[in-house]
Amino acid sequence: MKTYQANLLNVLTLISMSLWAYFAYEPTPDKMSPSVTTFIPLVFGVILLLCHSGIKKENKIIAHVAVLVTLLAVVGLTKPLMAAIDEDRFMAVLRVGAMILTGTIAMITFIRSFIAARKKS
Repeated sequence: MKTYQANLLNVLTLISMSLWAYFAYEPTPDKMSPSVTTFIPLVFGVILLLCHSGIKKENKIIAHVAVLVTLLAVVGLTKPLMAAIDEDRFMAVLRVGAMILTGTIAMITFIRSFIAARKKS
């Protein structure tokens, strides 16, 4: 998989899962409305989407920014994953797990491309 393809997969997952979490929210007596924090992955997805054309053109600076944003997203999603597991919320575990998985795939793809570029020069 090419870096821009892995990034696009990650972008689509971050955006779609974030929107799904917000619009499929089921109120509880303790919490009647969804939290705006569900839009944090959406923000990361939009930033990565803005980096997409630079990644496709193999711009090193933009690729490094995308790696940093992806790393922040993956690390930042670990706490919501643990909370979803503790509270036995299967759909939340599925959504957050998918975002972490695609972020990890994107990170691996980026690192492989950086190694290949280093060997090339």
